[in-house]
Amino acid sequence: MERWYLLDEGAVVERLGSHRDGLDDAEAVRRLEQYGPNQLEERPLRSPWSVLAGQFTEVMVLVLLVAAVISLFVGEGTDAIMILVIVALNAFLGFTQEYRAERAMEKLKQLAVQTVRVRRGGQLHEVEATQLVPGDVILIEAGARVPADARVLESANLRVEEAALTGESVPVEKVAHAIEGDNVPIGDQRNMLFMGTAVAYGRGTAIVTGTGMRTELGKIADLLQEVAEEKTPLQRRMAELGKWLALGALAIVALVFAVGVVRGEALSEMFLVAVSLAVAAVPEGLPAVVTIALALGAQRMVRRNALIRKLPAVETLGSV
Repeated sequence: MERWYLLDEGAVVERLGSHRDGLDDAEAVRRLEQYGPNQLEERPLRSPWSVLAGQFTEVMVLVLLVAAVISLFVGEGTDAIMILVIVALNAFLGFTQEYRAERAMEKLKQLAVQTVRVRRGGQLHEVEATQLVPGDVILIEAGARVPADARVLESANLRVEEAALTGESVPVEKVAHAIEGDNVPIGDQRNMLFMGTAVAYGRGTAIVTGTGMRTELGKIADLLQEVAEEKTPLQRRMAELGKWLALGALAIVALVFAVGVVRGEALSEMFLVAVSLAVAAVPEGLPAVVTIALALGAQRMVRRNALIRKLPAVETLGSV
């Protein structure tokens, strides 16, 4: 990606094939066809049922469901109900957090600007923000949101609130001159404006360098929608524990049943005893306790404006 902050104003304008009076209408139309509308792409979101079903795929949860069915089968209705209540609580907490995070794209789209003042052919126009293209010269002032990534050309006490992007709550003073240094962090690129950030003070002129998904906000949106997910250390350990518990329960059933048969006990009675012992060996409250702990951690992070898409990510972050 082009590091626009390294170039001076004239070089940026030249590199974008534009000029300070802006693009002409014909060139703006051509670039709109080339780059597409200035908006975030939204892939199909998971349905509520899909998110809910995902809460029942963990090995420990499946072990508990089997334990509940067996408890009901052997006449232990109270145990079955308690296990199902715990599973339901675990699913509810996970569903609530993940479904809220699935709707994060809607919050990102709320940062989009509806209209913007743009200079085209030397004339000032107000156009829909979705019609912006790289090379457009835009005018911004206090109270407005930045409609696209742009390089500052002129700044009159311009300060921008970038908390939505960098987490920095103090407005950043913007300048027009080039900034030296390789791989300068976004928060230190003081001659750049970023889509979705808010102008807190002053006014300025800037030239658009990136639109839609080619903005820094677009990168975040793309990361939020990635499908591939890797199991966290906690998920792997819980899955391993669930497998060992399942194997242990089967071993208990086989051992107790075999010993009872050898001693001449009734088959039906020994089967019930063996199954009851196997169910008792399952820690019913463990998944719920883990989920509650992660949910509390996620809520604390939400209060600090951090979005947690998957609850197990809280444990991974805590290990850093």
